Amino acid sequence: MTRTLVALALAGLLAPLPAAADEITDTLQSAIEAYEDGDLQYALDELDHARQQLMQMKTDSLGAYLPDAPAGWTREVNTEMNAGLAIMGGGVGAEATYAGPDGAQVKITLMADNPMVASMSAMITNAAAMGMKVDRINRQRFAVQDNQMMALVGNRVLVQADGDPAHSRPLLEATDFAGMAQFGQ
Repeated sequence: MTRTLVALALAGLLAPLPAAADEITDTLQSAIEAYEDGDLQYALDELDHARQQLMQMKTDSLGAYLPDAPAGWTREVNTEMNAGLAIMGGGVGAEATYAGPDGAQVKITLMADNPMVASMSAMITNAAAMGMKVDRINRQRFAVQDNQMMALVGNRVLVQADGDPAHSRPLLEATDFAGMAQFGQ
């Protein structure tokens, strides 16, 4: 591929990005300029940096589906979630721990575009056949076993709630599964 074709391909990446992504478009433009100058390593570094920024945007948009803490509860978001996903094959994730006034704790984890999501889908789909209880929350099917509830939303977002289902359920009821099904589209 000639330099011109690569530059045009990189330039094509710039067109569909939203105006709010100025830092990303600047980074991609810098990669194009470095490529045109023959500085391939810097061009690769800039592309990696732009990818990290885009992944952070995607992570932030997934994290927006974590429900707010109910009255009297607190919510602590795990900002290191994606570092762990890199070890498990990539993708994006968001996680929050909720603490209630009576000492109750619930952890909700969202994972998308990760090989673990695909491997869990068969278990969730066949939950009843595997002896697990099946529950529905806002038209979403959950596999329930002990103090864990799991669902696959839009065939690509794994929702996992760890904690007493009596405490997890109200948090999950406050989750926008219909919006989550459209995540990343």
